Amino acid sequence: MKRIVVLGAGESGAGAAVLAKKEGFDVFVSDMSKITSHYQQMLNEHGIAWEEGQHTESLILNADEIIKSPGIPDTAPMVSKAIQAGIPIISEIEFAGRYTTSKMICITGSNGKTTTTSLIYHIFKTAGYDAGLAGNIGHSLALQVAEEPHDYYIIELSSFQLDNMYNFRANIAVLLNITPDHLDRYNFEMQNYVDAKMRITQNQTSDDAFIYWNDDPIIRRELEKYDIKAVQYPFSELKEKGSIGYIEAGQYVIEQPEPFNMEQESLSLTGRHNIYNSLAAGIASNIAGIKKDVIRQSLSDFPGVEHRLEKVCIVRGVQYVNDSKATNVDACWYALDSMKTRVVLIVGGKDKGNDYEPIKPLIREKCSAIVYLGADNQKLHDNFDALGLPVRDTHSMKECVAACYELAQPGETVLLSPCCASFDLFKNMEDRGEQFKELVRNL
Repeated sequence: MKRIVVLGAGESGAGAAVLAKKEGFDVFVSDMSKITSHYQQMLNEHGIAWEEGQHTESLILNADEIIKSPGIPDTAPMVSKAIQAGIPIISEIEFAGRYTTSKMICITGSNGKTTTTSLIYHIFKTAGYDAGLAGNIGHSLALQVAEEPHDYYIIELSSFQLDNMYNFRANIAVLLNITPDHLDRYNFEMQNYVDAKMRITQNQTSDDAFIYWNDDPIIRRELEKYDIKAVQYPFSELKEKGSIGYIEAGQYVIEQPEPFNMEQESLSLTGRHNIYNSLAAGIASNIAGIKKDVIRQSLSDFPGVEHRLEKVCIVRGVQYVNDSKATNVDACWYALDSMKTRVVLIVGGKDKGNDYEPIKPLIREKCSAIVYLGADNQKLHDNFDALGLPVRDTHSMKECVAACYELAQPGETVLLSPCCASFDLFKNMEDRGEQFKELVRNL
């Protein structure tokens, strides 16, 4: 009996373990942290052996294959030892793909993944398709394949998941953009990160579709290096040579595979970045054969994504907006670009090798003040103090919201769009956004 060891017992790891057990493997799960009671119960119910708070070498390095949770870097000591031992290491998505013939609609990019994935899922469900939501959002793909199979899976893929995918094939692949992110995980080499994103096209055939943003200079450069077998569906904000999706004269237009158009003002998502997200989602749905009236309705009534430009409430004439999902500089740029009022901007967190230069012109143009939120805000001071705006240094969400309340004037917007990861002060970006919303609503 082949032995599968799963490193990490969150949604991804626990789901992979259940599928491995179902497929007849000898399964062991190991997590350096404490495993939550929910996942402990899941593993116990399936008779899966596990450990927490440690990695026991003798129980791990005898594996025939290791399924690694995406949050664990290759530099982790046990992963390094497994690599040295020549044990194959794969992702949960790669493993799950072996046991299903369902259609895979896969979305990646530095920004917009969650919104686009959620929008495609919304369209598929509205159309009555049997679809599951997986990857970075939704439930574990492996768990769904094991216990709740669907005809289609809409999957948000991070670069970390793509790193350990080898034979998995996306029937429809969406690449939204590539901008600097997670460089701390890629030896601060942008090309390493770019290579990870481009893996979404691997194994595609002429029966598949590749949807991408035609205005992205990195994607266009990289495509010259690749022999893409899939049918290509480029999109751009404006009509240009080669793009089959675009905005023209106030119309949202898709030319292929079936001509489709609707009024741009009817789109539920606003802002330049959401034009791209809506075009990618519409093209993917069009390729999947969803009826035009369903696509039109779904693009019009999609409610948006929590923690992404989420309007919280208005206090003393000030609009508070939760954009906690903006964990890199480019995401913050798009958020600022969409603002119609003066902004008190909240930035900070765990820096991922950020270059803040691209957002400085927009901060000068749009912002009335900046509030730093982090355990260590020195890099923020070094980058932004010289802009001459009022700044506040805060080290908790309570301090941060109090500073915003003091600084913001009626008619302005307080925007939490941090540019950074959340792990210095918060459990995750959701925790950061929830704390912000709760404190704002209690003002």
